[in-house]
Amino acid sequence: MSGPLMTPDLVRLEVTPPGDKHAVIGLMADLISATGRAERDGLEAGLLKREESFATGMPGGFAIPHCRTDAVHEAALGFLRLAEPVDFGSADGPADLVIGIAAPAGTDDQHLQLLAQLSRALIRPEFLADLRAATTPEEVSDLVMGVVEPEPEKAAAPASGEPAAPEGASGDGAAAAGATASTAAAGAAAAGTSTSEDGTPVLLAITSCPTGIAHTYMAAESLENAAKDKGIELHVETQGSGGITPFTQEQIAAASALIVAADVNISGRERFAGLPLVEHPVKRAISHGPQMIDEAVSAAADPAARRVPTSGESSDAGADSGSRQSWPRRIQGAVMTGVSYMIPFVAAGGLLMALGFLIAGFDVAFVAEDVATAFSLGSLPDHLTYEGPTGEMQTEKAGLALYLGAVLFTLGNLGMGFLVAALSGYIAFGLAGRPGIAPGFIGGAVSVAVGAGFLGGLITGLLAGLVALWFTTLTPPRWLAGLMPVVIIPLVTTLVVGGLMLVFLGRPLASLMTALQDGLTGMSGSSAILLGVIIGLMMCFDLGGPVNKAAYLFATAGLSQGTEAAFQIMAAVMAAGMVPPLAMALSTVVRRKLYSPVERENGTTAWLLGAAFISEGAIPFAAADPLRVIPSSMAGGAVTGALVMALGVGSQAPHGGIFVAFAISPVWGFVLAILVGTLISAALVTGLKELGLRRSSAAA
Repeated sequence: MSGPLMTPDLVRLEVTPPGDKHAVIGLMADLISATGRAERDGLEAGLLKREESFATGMPGGFAIPHCRTDAVHEAALGFLRLAEPVDFGSADGPADLVIGIAAPAGTDDQHLQLLAQLSRALIRPEFLADLRAATTPEEVSDLVMGVVEPEPEKAAAPASGEPAAPEGASGDGAAAAGATASTAAAGAAAAGTSTSEDGTPVLLAITSCPTGIAHTYMAAESLENAAKDKGIELHVETQGSGGITPFTQEQIAAASALIVAADVNISGRERFAGLPLVEHPVKRAISHGPQMIDEAVSAAADPAARRVPTSGESSDAGADSGSRQSWPRRIQGAVMTGVSYMIPFVAAGGLLMALGFLIAGFDVAFVAEDVATAFSLGSLPDHLTYEGPTGEMQTEKAGLALYLGAVLFTLGNLGMGFLVAALSGYIAFGLAGRPGIAPGFIGGAVSVAVGAGFLGGLITGLLAGLVALWFTTLTPPRWLAGLMPVVIIPLVTTLVVGGLMLVFLGRPLASLMTALQDGLTGMSGSSAILLGVIIGLMMCFDLGGPVNKAAYLFATAGLSQGTEAAFQIMAAVMAAGMVPPLAMALSTVVRRKLYSPVERENGTTAWLLGAAFISEGAIPFAAADPLRVIPSSMAGGAVTGALVMALGVGSQAPHGGIFVAFAISPVWGFVLAILVGTLISAALVTGLKELGLRRSSAAA
């Protein structure tokens, strides 16, 4: 570790808020970056992104904006005590204490455990009172470091069920007990409710949040305090960024009920098969810990209570309407999970193929596998002949260039070969958890084998997930419970999904994919331009959401076909997706008075994000003013998509924006299309904001 997480120069007292919570977060970024521990713009962007996905205001009048990002060079804690409270989204009122947590993207376990100790301390009213009563930055710094790095003789013992995380602990570690622990839990459930020696229920709790830095440990502290006050034995497993120390088999076997306070999928849920379950978002455990303990005690005594299903993944059975998620949202979430896990395959495989084209020329695609396997650095190939589209042809390059290009292309092509299987496997995982992965992957492989492509991958992923999820409604005998998630469910689900694809669904889906590919290949003139318009509208509609990802998936799935039409669609997707952040960046420069200081800072960051094809760079603007930003972005994106198709621009790379210009041809057409779309979007959003400002002034 480097220096202390907090020093007096990271503390400001009685600060007059410069505006809303976004402005306060900007002030926090100023404070931390001034010490040299972080780059200001990147830190602010990370803090704002976290705030947009999950408000950080907490009961007790404090807020904990936090993030992990490459913009942080050294972990730091910033502290602002506001002269006037600011709303950070807490239900019980605004916050006057703001503690910023900045962690590097590669934060080690030791740092994360220190941050966890701070998060736990913030739940204690006496600690907050001390922070409010402090009169100097040194006093605040000493208070915070006293709980983050206490003196050895004063250090608190680890919470029950949560000793210090061992080196290398991970989400897989939480599931290591697997079938044995699951069988133990099922046996305990079958034998009746377990209790402690004094007759009270024994509860388990798992807490987890998206970043695993703050809310995870605050929820654990809140539940532990509530259980202690009620005289209930509680063991907590924090699935945070500092690693996971799983429950012991004895703790699971003795448990009466399980509490899950999480905003992400938890690891190792199958360990608790048959246990009564109380499940809520992590923030409810922070604000309503005693109520959740009461709910778990009641569930332990209720034979009709919702229980952890056999496969270890969530089920609607027995859940009240407040904890259910509608089927459309569950399916949408599963598809988004599949796409997010697929993107690394696309990025790595597609960029390697593009580099292969750059080094060895376009015709390397026809000889890559033969060159990569038959030649070596000590035996380089000469110009090779191959059967091309117009007959026998010869490779443009030879020697080292051809060999290295062939190696890169072969690696990329192999990576792209996993695309449909990964999509299918992780869609199934999104619905059914680990038992869905194997049948999903195998179903995706079958889709490729029969020619059903990404459409088949979507179908097999959903089928595998739904079939595996159905098994969670079953209650097998105790002796079989441990085998269900690792043997029975994957085996039967693979048989059902693979059989359906090979016997019934594969050929119709393959015919549909062939017709779609032929239609795209045959598109020219106005039809191709219309397709570009549609792609542009989709890319700019929700800026990284389901519609945007659907267009991106459509484009990347076609890259492996290697056709000009597929390359043009990829170029249209990439160019249109670059327009929103670039347009907002331009608008903040042209009409600075229309934007707050924080938005102008976001505009500076948006230049780089847009150039790199990260559409999410426009999200802060769209969230603040969706009715002006989104339609303007869609208009510019539609024009950009149409121009790309009209000019015949193609991209062999699936991501990277202007930084993969070597894989785009013609580059001038790509740049021109982006420039025109950016100007249109920037002009529209600026004009709409000017109009709104004039109307507000007139009304005043």
